[in-house]
Formats: sequence, structure tokens, C-alpha cells
Amino acid sequence: MFKRCLVAENRKLHASPIWIVFFVLPVISAIYGTYNYLQNLGILTDQWYSLWTQHTLFYALFFFPVLVGVYAAYLWRLEHMGHNWNLIMAAPVRPLCLFLAKYVIVLKLVLLTQMLVFALYFFCGKAFAHLPGLPPLETFLYLLRGLVGGQCVIALQLILSMLIRSFAVPVFIGLAGGVVGMLTASKGIGLAFPYALMQVGMNSNKSEDILAGSYGGFILASLVWLLLFVGLAQLLLTRRDVRS
Repeated sequence: MFKRCLVAENRKLHASPIWIVFFVLPVISAIYGTYNYLQNLGILTDQWYSLWTQHTLFYALFFFPVLVGVYAAYLWRLEHMGHNWNLIMAAPVRPLCLFLAKYVIVLKLVLLTQMLVFALYFFCGKAFAHLPGLPPLETFLYLLRGLVGGQCVIALQLILSMLIRSFAVPVFIGLAGGVVGMLTASKGIGLAFPYALMQVGMNSNKSEDILAGSYGGFILASLVWLLLFVGLAQLLLTRRDVRS
């Protein structure tokens, strides 16, 4: 059942307009980050690390939650049309399988987005900032950590898009969540807020490693939030009835 759901969800990506968003938003984020870096060379003196802080400042705060919001809203769009919810509730497939299939597809898109972000970071560092050598290995770790923390955002945005028929409202909530996440992370309580976990994992706007010596808490918080949202999705889907 799960495999069939996964194949069906993956087909939605074929010739999908979300690929435009997939490419455009990271490019805009890279442009902002690179420009900000070049305008502050007197302050940002750590070369690759400093460029990373500027790229992730815009990406993790604004663009990542918006991208995930768009991905999630698009995958739920078909179910919100007409009486498709009735078909889902009557289909011989566990509703949670549908949710998890969408989760895997968005996770795949986020993984591809992370790869694109790094490619743009490397390209801008060489082509515009003229930085020597290669990016530090820590940036690969930051990307992986961002993926781990970002899973909570994926699950939460899928729940919001499942409950809210509007395409734009969940995306706006994701943007607001990113801003609040920045505030909570700046106060040292980022692990307590799901949107902040991705920013903390990416080491957003920081040259020193935020998670040095605290990986256990980060992984535990990410896992707890993820399980909480998946459990909530299961509860909502089992209680959701057909629409007349």
C-alpha cells in the first residue's frame, strides 16, 4: 500500500510548476547572501565560513520554510479538490500511508534543495567572492544537520496543508514560523521550537558551531517533534470523516 502511495505522489512531480520555485528561491537566497557578504568584507573575515553565514541567514530563515510549505501544499492540492477526500477515506489504503508517502516525497525534495544550496554556495564563493580552496568539510555536516532538523518542519507543514484547503495560508504560516524560529534560536531555546531546529542544524548565521557538544539534545528534539507530528497526523486522519 505504501509503495503505491509513494509512486502516486512521485508522479505529481512530473512537469510540476513547483520545480520553478525549487530553482528560483535558492538562487534568490544565494544572491542576497553573496551580496551581503561582499558588502561587509571588513566585518566578515572568515572567508568560506563567513559566506556560509550569509547564505544560510536568508535560506534557513525565509526560504526553507516557504519552500517546504509550497512542497507540502502542492502535494495536498489534489486531495482538496472536489470530493477527493471521500475517495481517500473509502480507498483500501491506510490514510497514514498517504501522509507518510507525501512526507518521503517532500523529504526527497528537501534533500535535492540542500544539494542545490550547497552548489550555489560553492559557485558564488568561487565566481563572485573569489575564495581560495574548497569549502570547509563542516558545511557538509551542517547540510546534513539541517536535513535532520528540517524533517520536523516537513511533517508540520504537511499537517497544516492537510487541514487548510488554502494553498497560501500554510506557506505564510511556514514563513512566520521561520521568523519565530530565529527568535527562539537567538535566545538559546531553539530545540524547543520545530522551525528553529533546521536553523540550528544549519548553523545559520554563526561562524562557531552552535551544536558543539550538544548533538544528543538536537537529535532527540528532532526525533520527538517528528514522532509527535506523525502521531498527530495519524490521529487526525483516523478521526476525519468523508465530506458530504
